[in-house]
Amino acid sequence: MKIHFISIGGSIMHNLALALQQNGHFVTGSDDIIYDPAKTRLAKKDLLPAEFGWFPDKINQDLDLVILGMHAKQDNPELIKAQELGLKIHSFPSYVAEYAKEKIKVVVAGSHGKTTTTSMIMHCLHENKIDHDYLVGAQLDGYENMVRLSNAPIMIIEGDEYLSSAIDRKPKFLHYKPDYCIITGIAWDHINVFKTFKDYKNQFKLLLESIPPKNKVFVDAFDKELAKLKANSKNRIETYYPFKNEDGNILFNGKKYPVNIFGKHNMSNLNAAYQICAELGLSEAQFFDAIKSFAGASKRQQLIASNKSQKVYWDFAHAPSKVKATVSAFVENFSNEKLATIVELHTYSSLDKKFLPHYKHSLQGADQAAIFFNPKNLEIKKMAPLKMDFIKESFGLEDLQVFTNPSELGEYVKKLSSNFEGILLIMSSGQLGGVKLREIFSK
Repeated sequence: MKIHFISIGGSIMHNLALALQQNGHFVTGSDDIIYDPAKTRLAKKDLLPAEFGWFPDKINQDLDLVILGMHAKQDNPELIKAQELGLKIHSFPSYVAEYAKEKIKVVVAGSHGKTTTTSMIMHCLHENKIDHDYLVGAQLDGYENMVRLSNAPIMIIEGDEYLSSAIDRKPKFLHYKPDYCIITGIAWDHINVFKTFKDYKNQFKLLLESIPPKNKVFVDAFDKELAKLKANSKNRIETYYPFKNEDGNILFNGKKYPVNIFGKHNMSNLNAAYQICAELGLSEAQFFDAIKSFAGASKRQQLIASNKSQKVYWDFAHAPSKVKATVSAFVENFSNEKLATIVELHTYSSLDKKFLPHYKHSLQGADQAAIFFNPKNLEIKKMAPLKMDFIKESFGLEDLQVFTNPSELGEYVKKLSSNFEGILLIMSSGQLGGVKLREIFSK
């Protein structure tokens, strides 16, 4: 088939493009800007657009399919041309759902822990040589792409609650109709789309309603919002609890199993992954033998630099519940070391004045804390400016340091590399202003 991607540079979009090209399809794409790693990966496969921008002349009757990314708006000239020509247009989740309709589908949903839980399941299947397709939001060791579409009988899907595209306004996870589903927890996010917590929670109610009653759903036993959904649902819902972790070993059924991950939230994610792997036929021994080599997904509690007196970790945490859970995990796991944290406010929600107070006390336990945001992001998103005092008040920390200039942040990090001994935890879904952490801390 001839397939054109409108907004090919997205995290999943470029991986889907690579997967379809690998499957023998003729793939083209457009975008107004593309960052690494997508830029380099597309270039290696000759899929990087010759120039950035939108070009309606790329859209013609020869195309069998157009896949539309969320980054493209309704007035996108390529989209308008495709609509005028009556071409078949998919969002990426609707395309994946159609491709996988005959497969056994596992969907991992929730406000936090989706990528990690999905990655755990994939890792265990991979280690046990169980063929599977997948769609996941981070790069994993042993996997070339983040998307695979083949003849495998199983597909593991990270199910996002965000909207599918400008013309497909339902959450991505409503497309998939899973045979097995995990919901890791519910904490308000994406306030640019879901204006109230009630509206946000309703998306998960719709998810349950979209799942055939005979299919299994697993939910975190300690999440209060999931407990309410479970009480009012006709679905087959089972609860799971965090595994008990003692000095790097899971205690389960009277046995000890070593793991390389930590934190209560990850122990919960791990049990969710175990439940699914058991449903897919893995024994207890097969699961734990595989999981002992799981070191995490890219930018999920990932050690990115270290020297004799310091370790630098990067975590994708950006929403309040994620930041709080990640900080708590590091405080617990590195109780004998000092902890410095840097949070980048990068998403629409994290930059919103009404939402910022949800971060209060999320950095509790850190010995030193800083915030970074780029005011240009506020301009681009057409949002009101943020004042330093308001950010400090929102986080509940008077000594919180706030940076808006990448150079000043870089100088702060250099001082940390000279004067701070312990753990530096970066929490961001962005690029941290381009600060070269590995270079700074490798000295």
